[in-house]
Amino acid sequence: MIELPNKIEKSFLADKPKVVFDGIIEEIDTEEKAQKAIETLSKEKVVGFDTETRPSFVRGVAHKIALLQLSTDKYGYLFRLNKIGIPDCVADFLSNPDIIKVGISIKDDYHQMASRRKLTPAGFVELQEFCGEMGIEEKGLQKLYGLLFKERISKNQQLSNWEIDSLTESQRQYAAIDAWACLRIYHYISELKRTGDYRIIRKDAEECNTEER
Repeated sequence: MIELPNKIEKSFLADKPKVVFDGIIEEIDTEEKAQKAIETLSKEKVVGFDTETRPSFVRGVAHKIALLQLSTDKYGYLFRLNKIGIPDCVADFLSNPDIIKVGISIKDDYHQMASRRKLTPAGFVELQEFCGEMGIEEKGLQKLYGLLFKERISKNQQLSNWEIDSLTESQRQYAAIDAWACLRIYHYISELKRTGDYRIIRKDAEECNTEER
Protein backbone atom coordinates (compact mmCIF):
# COMPACT_ATOMS: atom_id res chain seq x y z
CA MET A 1 0.00 0.00 0.00
CA ILE A 2 1.46 3.35 -1.07
CA GLU A 3 0.83 6.17 1.38
CA LEU A 4 0.82 9.73 0.04
CA PRO A 5 0.25 13.02 1.88
CA ASN A 6 -2.45 15.25 0.46
CA LYS A 7 -0.05 18.22 0.60
CA ILE A 8 3.52 19.17 1.44
CA GLU A 9 5.40 22.27 2.53
CA LYS A 10 7.94 23.81 0.15
CA SER A 11 10.66 23.14 2.73
CA PHE A 12 10.07 19.42 2.11
CA LEU A 13 11.83 19.85 -1.23
CA ALA A 14 14.91 21.68 0.05
CA ASP A 15 17.18 18.65 0.43
CA LYS A 16 15.67 16.51 -2.31
CA PRO A 17 17.74 15.53 -5.38
CA LYS A 18 17.31 17.73 -8.43
CA VAL A 19 15.37 16.30 -11.37
CA VAL A 20 17.34 15.80 -14.57
CA PHE A 21 15.87 14.89 -17.95
CA ASP A 22 18.22 12.35 -19.49
CA GLY A 23 16.28 11.90 -22.71
CA ILE A 24 16.91 13.53 -26.08
CA ILE A 25 15.96 17.20 -26.37
CA GLU A 26 15.22 18.59 -29.84
CA GLU A 27 14.61 22.23 -30.65
CA ILE A 28 12.06 22.70 -33.41
CA ASP A 29 12.69 25.96 -35.26
CA THR A 30 11.47 25.19 -38.79
CA GLU A 31 8.18 23.87 -40.16
CA GLU A 32 10.03 20.90 -41.64
CA LYS A 33 11.33 19.92 -38.21
CA ALA A 34 7.87 20.48 -36.78
CA GLN A 35 6.33 18.07 -39.28
CA LYS A 36 8.87 15.35 -38.45
CA ALA A 37 8.39 15.83 -34.71
CA ILE A 38 4.62 15.65 -35.00
CA GLU A 39 4.88 12.45 -37.04
CA THR A 40 6.78 10.88 -34.15
CA LEU A 41 4.51 12.31 -31.47
CA SER A 42 1.41 11.12 -33.32
CA LYS A 43 2.46 7.52 -32.63
CA GLU A 44 2.05 8.10 -28.90
CA LYS A 45 -1.11 7.62 -26.85
CA VAL A 46 -0.13 10.19 -24.21
CA VAL A 47 2.35 13.08 -24.24
CA GLY A 48 3.42 15.68 -21.71
CA PHE A 49 2.53 19.29 -22.50
CA ASP A 50 3.67 22.74 -21.36
CA THR A 51 4.37 26.23 -22.70
CA GLU A 52 6.71 29.10 -21.89
CA THR A 53 6.28 32.83 -22.47
CA ARG A 54 8.86 35.57 -22.14
CA PRO A 55 8.12 37.37 -18.87
CA SER A 56 7.26 41.04 -18.94
CA PHE A 57 8.48 43.32 -16.18
CA VAL A 58 6.60 46.34 -17.56
CA ARG A 59 3.00 46.91 -16.53
CA GLY A 60 0.60 46.55 -19.44
CA VAL A 61 3.13 44.80 -21.69
CA ALA A 62 2.56 41.12 -22.49
CA HIS A 63 4.41 38.81 -24.84
CA LYS A 64 3.07 36.02 -26.99
CA ILE A 65 3.76 32.37 -26.22
CA ALA A 66 7.34 31.61 -27.23
CA LEU A 67 7.78 27.89 -26.61
CA LEU A 68 5.62 24.78 -26.77
CA GLN A 69 6.95 21.64 -25.12
CA LEU A 70 5.68 18.18 -26.02
CA SER A 71 7.32 15.18 -24.39
CA THR A 72 7.40 11.41 -24.62
CA ASP A 73 9.24 9.22 -22.12
CA LYS A 74 12.46 9.61 -24.11
CA TYR A 75 12.11 12.75 -26.24
CA GLY A 76 11.50 16.37 -25.35
CA TYR A 77 10.46 18.50 -28.32
CA LEU A 78 10.79 22.26 -27.89
CA PHE A 79 8.80 24.12 -30.53
CA ARG A 80 10.16 27.67 -30.94
CA LEU A 81 6.82 29.33 -31.65
CA ASN A 82 8.36 32.80 -31.60
CA LYS A 83 10.22 31.70 -34.74
CA ILE A 84 7.71 29.46 -36.55
CA GLY A 85 4.33 30.37 -35.07
CA ILE A 86 1.95 27.41 -34.71
CA PRO A 87 2.15 25.43 -37.98
CA ASP A 88 -0.90 23.53 -39.24
CA CYS A 89 0.61 20.17 -38.24
CA VAL A 90 1.01 21.37 -34.64
CA ALA A 91 -2.49 22.89 -34.55
CA ASP A 92 -3.93 19.61 -35.85
CA PHE A 93 -2.04 17.65 -33.20
CA LEU A 94 -3.28 19.88 -30.40
CA SER A 95 -6.83 19.48 -31.74
CA ASN A 96 -6.64 15.68 -32.02
CA PRO A 97 -8.92 14.13 -29.35
CA ASP A 98 -7.33 10.69 -29.79
CA ILE A 99 -3.96 11.70 -28.35
CA ILE A 100 -3.94 12.68 -24.68
CA LYS A 101 -1.98 15.84 -23.84
CA VAL A 102 -1.23 16.13 -20.12
CA GLY A 103 -0.44 19.43 -18.42
CA ILE A 104 -1.00 21.74 -15.46
CA SER A 105 -3.02 24.98 -15.56
CA ILE A 106 -3.86 24.24 -19.17
CA LYS A 107 -6.51 26.97 -19.39
CA ASP A 108 -3.69 29.51 -19.16
CA ASP A 109 -1.91 27.67 -21.96
CA TYR A 110 -5.07 27.77 -24.12
CA HIS A 111 -5.14 31.53 -23.69
CA GLN A 112 -1.49 31.83 -24.64
CA MET A 113 -1.91 29.65 -27.72
CA ALA A 114 -4.88 31.73 -28.84
CA SER A 115 -2.52 34.70 -29.04
CA ARG A 116 -0.68 32.87 -31.83
CA ARG A 117 -3.56 31.38 -33.83
CA LYS A 118 -7.12 30.16 -33.56
CA LEU A 119 -7.43 26.48 -32.71
CA THR A 120 -9.69 24.13 -30.78
CA PRO A 121 -7.64 22.14 -28.22
CA ALA A 122 -8.85 18.58 -27.63
CA GLY A 123 -7.65 15.52 -25.75
CA PHE A 124 -6.20 17.51 -22.85
CA VAL A 125 -6.04 16.31 -19.23
CA GLU A 126 -5.64 18.81 -16.39
CA LEU A 127 -3.38 17.23 -13.77
CA GLN A 128 -4.74 19.44 -11.01
CA GLU A 129 -8.12 17.78 -11.48
CA PHE A 130 -6.73 14.33 -12.30
CA CYS A 131 -4.73 14.18 -9.06
CA GLY A 132 -7.36 16.05 -7.07
CA GLU A 133 -9.87 13.28 -7.76
CA MET A 134 -7.88 10.98 -5.46
CA GLY A 135 -7.45 13.56 -2.70
CA ILE A 136 -4.12 15.20 -3.54
CA GLU A 137 -4.48 18.93 -2.97
CA GLU A 138 -1.24 20.31 -4.44
CA LYS A 139 -1.73 22.34 -7.63
CA GLY A 140 1.76 23.35 -8.75
CA LEU A 141 4.06 21.06 -10.74
CA GLN A 142 7.04 21.42 -8.40
CA LYS A 143 5.16 20.38 -5.27
CA LEU A 144 3.07 17.74 -7.00
CA TYR A 145 6.12 16.07 -8.50
CA GLY A 146 8.02 16.32 -5.21
CA LEU A 147 5.12 14.80 -3.28
CA LEU A 148 5.00 11.77 -5.59
CA PHE A 149 8.67 11.19 -6.41
CA LYS A 150 10.60 13.00 -3.65
CA GLU A 151 12.68 14.92 -6.19
CA ARG A 152 12.98 18.66 -6.77
CA ILE A 153 12.24 20.45 -10.03
CA SER A 154 14.35 23.59 -10.28
CA LYS A 155 12.41 26.71 -11.28
CA ASN A 156 15.50 28.91 -11.79
CA GLN A 157 14.84 29.39 -15.52
CA GLN A 158 11.12 30.16 -15.24
CA LEU A 159 11.54 33.92 -15.71
CA SER A 160 14.30 33.74 -18.31
CA ASN A 161 14.02 35.12 -21.85
CA TRP A 162 12.26 32.43 -23.89
CA GLU A 163 12.60 34.46 -27.09
CA ILE A 164 16.39 34.38 -26.98
CA ASP A 165 17.95 33.34 -30.29
CA SER A 166 19.56 30.20 -28.87
CA LEU A 167 18.22 28.56 -25.73
CA THR A 168 20.78 27.84 -23.04
CA GLU A 169 21.27 24.28 -21.83
CA SER A 170 19.63 25.25 -18.55
CA GLN A 171 16.58 26.52 -20.43
CA ARG A 172 16.46 23.36 -22.55
CA GLN A 173 16.55 21.18 -19.44
CA TYR A 174 13.94 23.26 -17.63
CA ALA A 175 11.55 23.25 -20.59
CA ALA A 176 11.93 19.54 -21.28
CA ILE A 177 11.49 18.62 -17.63
CA ASP A 178 8.25 20.56 -17.23
CA ALA A 179 6.51 18.62 -19.99
CA TRP A 180 8.11 15.27 -19.17
CA ALA A 181 7.25 15.61 -15.47
CA CYS A 182 3.58 16.03 -16.36
CA LEU A 183 3.72 12.81 -18.36
CA ARG A 184 5.43 10.92 -15.55
CA ILE A 185 2.86 12.13 -13.02
CA TYR A 186 0.03 11.04 -15.29
CA HIS A 187 1.42 7.53 -15.73
CA TYR A 188 2.03 7.15 -11.99
CA ILE A 189 -1.39 8.38 -10.92
CA SER A 190 -3.11 6.34 -13.63
CA GLU A 191 -1.50 3.18 -12.26
CA LEU A 192 -2.50 4.02 -8.69
CA LYS A 193 -6.07 4.61 -9.79
CA ARG A 194 -6.05 1.34 -11.72
CA THR A 195 -4.83 -0.77 -8.82
CA GLY A 196 -6.34 1.22 -5.95
CA ASP A 197 -3.17 0.38 -4.01
CA TYR A 198 -2.81 3.74 -2.27
CA ARG A 199 -3.93 5.71 0.75
CA ILE A 200 -4.00 9.50 1.06
CA ILE A 201 -2.74 10.81 4.40
CA ARG A 202 -4.48 14.08 5.14
CA LYS A 203 -2.40 16.87 6.66
CA ASP A 204 -3.77 20.25 7.64
CA ALA A 205 -1.76 23.47 7.57
CA GLU A 206 -0.92 23.23 11.28
CA GLU A 207 0.57 19.76 10.90
CA CYS A 208 2.69 20.86 7.92
CA ASN A 209 4.00 23.88 9.83
CA THR A 210 4.85 21.71 12.83
CA GLU A 211 6.87 19.36 10.60
CA GLU A 212 8.68 22.31 9.08
CA ARG A 213 9.80 23.52 12.51
